[in-house]
Amino acid sequence: VQLVESGGDSVQSGGSLRLSCAAAGNTYSTYCMAWFRQAPGKEREGVAYIDSDGSTMYADSVKGRFTISQDNAKNTLYLHMNSLQPEDTAMYYCAAAPGRLSAWLRLRPIAYAHWGQGAQVTVSS
Repeated sequence: VQLVESGGDSVQSGGSLRLSCAAAGNTYSTYCMAWFRQAPGKEREGVAYIDSDGSTMYADSVKGRFTISQDNAKNTLYLHMNSLQPEDTAMYYCAAAPGRLSAWLRLRPIAYAHWGQGAQVTVSS
């Protein structure tokens, strides 16, 4: 499956953005999907996860502010980000893995074989 992110932008602190990830291929509904982010000099970290049953998982740092969703008819994954803070500044990547993942793997980059090219989100104070 090929993934292409869009929606990255520069916003003020407290602002909102919606990232999109378009997936090519007719097996999208059989994959679980996730958003990761990587800031300069830091490791890639898991942000949010969703699978075909609609189960979700979030990093503690974004709970209550970010929402992951998907539109299977459009083969598109979304990340709705509210109350953005400067520490949310990073390159955001969507990722896909076949089937569903155990909880301990859902936000770990090693579990995902398919990645998009990234979308830059910059939050200024």
